[in-house]
Amino acid sequence: MPPFPASALMARALAEARAAAARGEVPVGAVISAADGRILAAAGNRTLELHDPSAHAEMLAIRAACAALGSERLPGTTLHVTLEPCPMCASAIAQARIATLVYGASDPKSGGIEQGPRIFAHPQTHHVPQVIAGIGETEAAALLRDFFQRRRRPENAS
Repeated sequence: MPPFPASALMARALAEARAAAARGEVPVGAVISAADGRILAAAGNRTLELHDPSAHAEMLAIRAACAALGSERLPGTTLHVTLEPCPMCASAIAQARIATLVYGASDPKSGGIEQGPRIFAHPQTHHVPQVIAGIGETEAAALLRDFFQRRRRPENAS
């Protein structure tokens, strides 16, 4: 049995999402694990902090895992992320050859897996990971809902 079962990996992704929210970022967290369950990388959104629209949790985790392994490919790995990846992140997941994608909440507005452009269904996508949706969905959705409700309060309007 791997040292980090799937529930522990999503719990870690949720912790990364909470840390992102504490920094004022949209609360999305991601963890990439090796086939044996070892955590290779973990990240939360940092788009505001880094002034980088590509600094999504998934992108940061992919970059860190690739650096840790010294490769642009991550075969045999699993990505746990709290929110359905956007089209940009879905494309990076395919390019990195991640074996399995596990995500929590669906994203009807900006998702790229089951919503919107459905990147993995496109015939030009060379690699399609196994996709498992809805893991940790309740907590992930609550984090996002609470974050955006706080941002919409009148005292937060500029």
